[in-house]
Amino acid sequence: MSTIALTRVHSRTRELAPGFIVSLIVAAAASFLSEHYGAPVMLFALLLGMALNFLASDGACKAGIEFTARTVLRIGVALLSMRITLEQIAALGWKPVALVVILVVVTIGVSVVAAKALGFQRLFGMLTGGATAICGASAALALAAALPNHPQKERATLFTVIGVSALSTTAMILYPMIANWLSLSPQMAGMFLGGTIHDVAQVVGAGYSLSTETGDIATVVKLMRVAMLLPVILCATLITRMQGADTAGKRPPLLPWFAVGFLILACINSTGWVAPVVQGSVNELSRWCLVVSISALGMKTQLKELAAVGIKPILLMVGETVFLAVLVLLLLHWGF
Repeated sequence: MSTIALTRVHSRTRELAPGFIVSLIVAAAASFLSEHYGAPVMLFALLLGMALNFLASDGACKAGIEFTARTVLRIGVALLSMRITLEQIAALGWKPVALVVILVVVTIGVSVVAAKALGFQRLFGMLTGGATAICGASAALALAAALPNHPQKERATLFTVIGVSALSTTAMILYPMIANWLSLSPQMAGMFLGGTIHDVAQVVGAGYSLSTETGDIATVVKLMRVAMLLPVILCATLITRMQGADTAGKRPPLLPWFAVGFLILACINSTGWVAPVVQGSVNELSRWCLVVSISALGMKTQLKELAAVGIKPILLMVGETVFLAVLVLLLLHWGF
């Protein structure tokens, strides 16, 4: 029996290896370009992947690309939780926690309503709103993995990742200027940057460009937004079940395995038993898993499909980003 199992594992590995290796090479190239030119690594991975989309058609790489875009993505999302500890959240007090909960709930709610008003499905609003409110491309990928299958889901996911990466880079440049223009204190500037910029890397870059104190606060507030990923995934799954989405196919579990892994690892990380070197290694592994998986996702999509989406999705994502920034500034003005 063990021989049969080993044979199956060996056969499966040989089947998946070509597509996975290609995705890994694209991810390495994207990381190199990102380090040397300063643009988001996710964006480079997507664009390079789309340039090689012919590999995802029937051929030796197809199975491995499918596996990488699906399973490796989920592993990366689960490992994101090693950035978070309950001690970090408690150190800031209740106001930042309340601010994060309000901005995530309100932004996603408004996004769903706006998407419906523009003629899209509510799930698209949940996807773009979650990416805007939580943690950019990582949240888009995590929510897409938890939501039910749909013919347009992959295209919507890719468009969201591209849009949120571009907007996050723009925010990293503009928002520190806005913080200075409004004469925000280091604490308020940190909460503003951490509560509005989409991706963790851009939050770090923007925060520490102002001061160390601003950077520290911005990073922790941002990680609190990352922590909202789990309840949002659970709520999204419950809502789609209640609405009877995807009844013809297999429904996703109430709490996907990668979300359970996210929760378990966050609890373990909060104990203080995990050495900093292990945390750093897991965070780097998570980053690589997400970059490799987005490379594979790019290979599965053709550029002409994204070009056909029109102006409305762009307006939706820009509107969500502006709304989030205004909402956070208002909440800070009201004493959060």
